[in-house]
Amino acid sequence: MKPEIRLNRTLACLIGVQVCINGCMAGVRMAAPLLALRMGQGAAAVGILLALFALVQLFLSIPAGRYADRHNLRNPVTLYMGLTVLGAGLAAAWPIFPVLCVAAMLCGGANGAAVITLQRHAGRLADDPAQLKKIFAWIAIAPSIANFVGPFAAGLVIDLAGFRACFAAMALLAACSWWAARHVPDLPRIDPKETRMSGSAWDLLGGSRMRMLLLVNWLLTSCWDVHTFVLPVLGHERGISASVIGIILGLFAVAATVVRLFLPIVVARVKEWAVITGATATTAALFGVYPLMQSSWTMAVCSILLGFSLGGVQPMVMSMLHQITPVHRQGEALGLRMISVNVSSILTPMVFGTVGAAIGVASVFWVVGVMVACGTRAAWELKSWSDAGHSGD
Repeated sequence: MKPEIRLNRTLACLIGVQVCINGCMAGVRMAAPLLALRMGQGAAAVGILLALFALVQLFLSIPAGRYADRHNLRNPVTLYMGLTVLGAGLAAAWPIFPVLCVAAMLCGGANGAAVITLQRHAGRLADDPAQLKKIFAWIAIAPSIANFVGPFAAGLVIDLAGFRACFAAMALLAACSWWAARHVPDLPRIDPKETRMSGSAWDLLGGSRMRMLLLVNWLLTSCWDVHTFVLPVLGHERGISASVIGIILGLFAVAATVVRLFLPIVVARVKEWAVITGATATTAALFGVYPLMQSSWTMAVCSILLGFSLGGVQPMVMSMLHQITPVHRQGEALGLRMISVNVSSILTPMVFGTVGAAIGVASVFWVVGVMVACGTRAAWELKSWSDAGHSGD
């Protein structure tokens, strides 16, 4: 089999593994709050339930990264698949609120750990930086597929057969990841001595390149979270119906997915720093004009442009992360990135909800826009490291 065909087959299997595990988590994350509300639980309880999906990942990310550094793909994926199936299975067997909380922790934590493992394995498949960008451009499509397949299937099964059947179907979806993982070839093991002598994962933040890259990644991830959180409130203030708000958010997701579909075609011609810097500057500008848009169609245009801007960032960040991190510590670096992403998901609604209540919802866009504009310099500084061949601080 030709190397390129073998690589494409491996990437398809990796995407399949993530779609199955991530799709299960996304389906459970949609179904569990709905069931909790039907049980009579309040908004606060539902908020805690949703937070548990991300909270556990804060504590598992670095251990999962170290585990990925020391093992090949199959054993970790089997473990995380088992935890995901267990979580969804428990919810199917005992659909009560405490068990739903346990299911949220198991599915959320296992999904985050599985993503780190898959990204770690994908990065090791590349022979050069150009191929690394292409690989992560394809891998980035998996969450978009999973976030459609999981909730869509969950909603369909709930309407046809109820919540128990839904959770059972999600467990079956996660179990399918084992079949896809079987077709992923193993890679040479990292020398255990290197991983044991690598020190604390937080030591990686001692390098200015890692700090700057994670800072830019955090800023742009926050923009994604802020848009998802603040747009419904802003739309409500403008008198826009819930269905139209949903369409505007949907257009954002579609635009981000479209960018990732075409990214593998163009990544060979662009540098990571150029995509990240362009996305940072464009996002800052869009956040500046977004609150000035009064009609639903102009807000939809902003939403689409924002999706185009942010959709291509993750593959470029992942490519740079692998190039500036020692091969035996890339899993730990991915764990640090996962922590920053989940901190953003947990804190953004609380922090910017408070800011919006104090100075107005529209002002939240401007505050975030200024923050991102200040981060443009950090994104630009990635150019010097790229031009220097990623050597030195």
